[in-house]
Amino acid sequence: MADDKDEIVESPEIHFEPLVKLPEVEIKTLEDEEDSLIEIRAKLFRFDKTTDPPEWKERGTGDVKILKHKETGYIRILMRRDKTLKICANHYITPQMELLPNCGSDRTWVWNTLADFADEEARPELLAIRFINAENAQKFKKAFDEGKDLMAKILASKVNGVTSPGKEDKSPNKEDNKEKSNYDAESDSVADKLQSLTVEGKNEESSEENSDTENSDSEERTHSDTQEQK
Repeated sequence: MADDKDEIVESPEIHFEPLVKLPEVEIKTLEDEEDSLIEIRAKLFRFDKTTDPPEWKERGTGDVKILKHKETGYIRILMRRDKTLKICANHYITPQMELLPNCGSDRTWVWNTLADFADEEARPELLAIRFINAENAQKFKKAFDEGKDLMAKILASKVNGVTSPGKEDKSPNKEDNKEKSNYDAESDSVADKLQSLTVEGKNEESSEENSDTENSDSEERTHSDTQEQK
């Protein structure tokens, strides 16, 4: 009598070798050179002025960090989105920055930055960050204010000429003044060109006047010589 059950055919395990073997590459970030002062989960927003009317837009949810560089001592804010780890906030803390409560909320802060590098290019941004509770918001503000004090001391020491020799100047103040310096240089260049054009114009007018005077004197001498011959 034949067995009614279907026979199970075992298939051998199939293994494919990759056509190209790529070596593992170790990716280093600047975070390796920094110490974390605080790391808290939060949600970040940016104020978009290009829309009509302007509105707050969510930029990402993840862990926000306040980092201190081991060598220079500079303080910056860094935040990456969950899963993708894409940067949504990356800028130095400066002594002029102020955390302000948003609409009276005890777990949301708003602040301005002149140069945020989240999109790799420096852009001024109005940012807002919201925490899960007021306690985390106060922890962030405390670390933020401590970072401001540290940056103020570093920048003051540079003004007083206490900068350590051989260290590259990566001060946020230098970045903030870069655009202004470029603008001043461009303005001076335009002014120089305008002045040059004005001077050249005067020189040309002066040359024409001298030429007319010489021609007039030459005509008078010729007329006088003719009268004497007569």
